[in-house]
Amino acid sequence: MKSGDGAATFETLQDERSRVLGSLDFETVAKLLPQGTAAITAGHAAVIDLSGVTASDSSGLALLLEWMSVAKEAGRSLQYDNMPPQLYQLAHLSEVDALLIKERMGREAG
Repeated sequence: MKSGDGAATFETLQDERSRVLGSLDFETVAKLLPQGTAAITAGHAAVIDLSGVTASDSSGLALLLEWMSVAKEAGRSLQYDNMPPQLYQLAHLSEVDALLIKERMGREAG
């Protein structure tokens, strides 16, 4: 399933994987939020690949945090792969990077 309208898209792939492509900003995250939420709750987004994210601002960070909350409420795990350095740096400066990478760290330790 591919959805979005040009500036950013959310795609579900195989094996509970999904990906985001394009820019994460105030306008695009409003469209991506329900798409990702639906995929997470349906079990199609245990891993979201962010390698296709071309730019992001604090809205993109808020989106990732909201999806983590959705996954937690649904009793599902969620991991972000290939987080762009710009987005990771924003998460680190906002002191929420541990929230976004804790699932991955838990899996690597186990």
